[in-house]
Amino acid sequence: MRNISGLLPSRQQQRRLTYLMEIGLIGMLFVGIERGNGGIVLNTAVALAVTQLPPLLERDYEIPMDPRLTLWITTAVFLHAFGTVGLPGATKTLYSQVWWWDHMTHALSASLVAGAGYATVRALHEHANGIHFPQRFVAVFILLFVLAFGVLWEILEFAIALSAQALGINAVLTQYGLADTMLDIVFNSIGGLIVALWGGAYLTDVTSAIRDRLDARDT
Repeated sequence: MRNISGLLPSRQQQRRLTYLMEIGLIGMLFVGIERGNGGIVLNTAVALAVTQLPPLLERDYEIPMDPRLTLWITTAVFLHAFGTVGLPGATKTLYSQVWWWDHMTHALSASLVAGAGYATVRALHEHANGIHFPQRFVAVFILLFVLAFGVLWEILEFAIALSAQALGINAVLTQYGLADTMLDIVFNSIGGLIVALWGGAYLTDVTSAIRDRLDARDT
């Protein structure tokens, strides 16, 4: 873990990268407005809203969000939004132009879902005396949690695509077929597996904060 941490940018650089990506999201929002593209506007607006979760959690719920976690969250939503916009001058989006872009963003998004699930389960484990979750159980639970969420997401994409087709409008989320859906689930599992194996190294403070809030409710 020390070797991995040594490869990461400094905390100040991580904050700068996060800030630059947030500015980029604002720029992409205006691109969507200028193009009259509802999909870009919605995806970038949601991404911007997600980037405000770390300061909200830290300010209102006293859950520590160090620069690594904030950068992780921001990177996931930024790459998704950027995929809907595409490179300047390109006629296609990165989702349709780069075959692995969708799978990469699925893995990143799944890792966020897995991180939330991991922190919550570990907090319950540490909070409740009558609850004990073996490490293997936690790993399996995280994978199943991510898979379930991924299936729900694919159903949502499918429903949105059908609704857009029926209404004669562009879908804000796109389905690329059954084979693509299965690959998405595979990459969701990869994102969940990474968190299941190494989540404890980066989510300890978040887990402790959630546990402390649960403890405070019992007093």
